[in-house]
Amino acid sequence: MKKECVTMLLAGGVGKRLGALTTSVAKPAVPFGGRYRIIDFALSNCLNSRMYTVGVLTQYSPLDLHQHIGVGKPWDLDRMNDGLTILSPPFTVQTGGNWYLGTADAITKNMNFIDRYDPEYLLVISGDHIYHMDYDKLLRHHKEKQADATISVLEVPWKETSRFGILNTTDDLRIYEFEEKPAQPKSNLASMGIYIFNWKVLRDYLEKDALLSESEHDFGQNILPAMIADNLKLYAYRFQGYWKDVGTIESYWEAHMDLLKEDLELSLNNTNWRTYSHDSNFPPQLIEETASVAHSLVNNGCVVSGTLNHSILFENVRIDKGSTIKQSILHPGVRVGKNVYLEKVIAQENIFIPDNTRISASMDQEPIVLSQENLKAITS
Repeated sequence: MKKECVTMLLAGGVGKRLGALTTSVAKPAVPFGGRYRIIDFALSNCLNSRMYTVGVLTQYSPLDLHQHIGVGKPWDLDRMNDGLTILSPPFTVQTGGNWYLGTADAITKNMNFIDRYDPEYLLVISGDHIYHMDYDKLLRHHKEKQADATISVLEVPWKETSRFGILNTTDDLRIYEFEEKPAQPKSNLASMGIYIFNWKVLRDYLEKDALLSESEHDFGQNILPAMIADNLKLYAYRFQGYWKDVGTIESYWEAHMDLLKEDLELSLNNTNWRTYSHDSNFPPQLIEETASVAHSLVNNGCVVSGTLNHSILFENVRIDKGSTIKQSILHPGVRVGKNVYLEKVIAQENIFIPDNTRISASMDQEPIVLSQENLKAITS
């Protein structure tokens, strides 16, 4: 069954820099924004962009991620002839099996899935970023430029360019050089890790790369530089909007605090570009008469009897009397006892924070992550 474009969503990341948040779950499955998981944003973008043929490539600690994705129903991807397909590292009698060795290798190992739809174009995206993006506009840009490959980019502060793959372009956005985390950059156009390729062109490069033992089998380090060296037509697509790589504890906390800004371009209340997820059907939140709530997101099933300021509560969180929560993120099922003080804290699912606990981080410190394992050590 021929499709114009197939989407491959890379969702196997370990997310080591997120520490305790990814001890037992893949980064794309980490809770975000009060009722979502990080991967919900990429999947919702696919639905809103009318990209209905999606392969989700999973690898690290996939159980929670697989359960959350299911057959793709919340994103209208539970379809008969295309829809969502979970792709774990394949094993065959002929070749055996091993982990995905890099982003390009992950696509190479799933060529059979892509070839089933005989697409003209392949969209490659990541499942660990927070953003709203119309991939159809990216595809139209790719067609208009008659490109072999198109890379979505955004301008980053010059002081942060050493953290990204930087693209150097001509005035018409044709890419002539790709620099991986340069110390002295010529441009501040950073790759977002979102690509559209002409599938037949990419397929040829993937097959050649698979034969190179010294290759990292990575798009940024191997495939794209090889295409540029061969003078193929690679173009940049300027993205205008909010985008956040929540790859560290600090950036994860910052992205949540961003949600509370009135002028944020990423709005969870945007009816024209909804973010979808599962609905757990908890009852409405209860704000008791002893409570004080200001500038916070409070989800279903929550019971607040204390003070809540500039914070985000996921579902089924309870805050007892006399407790104060500031600039914090409480994951589903957290229980906060009486007379507790938390500031700049991220509390993981289902932990109980005992009475009279005081935990805070200053504004120049990294947020404190509370897990069932480290709570006792922190409070002792």
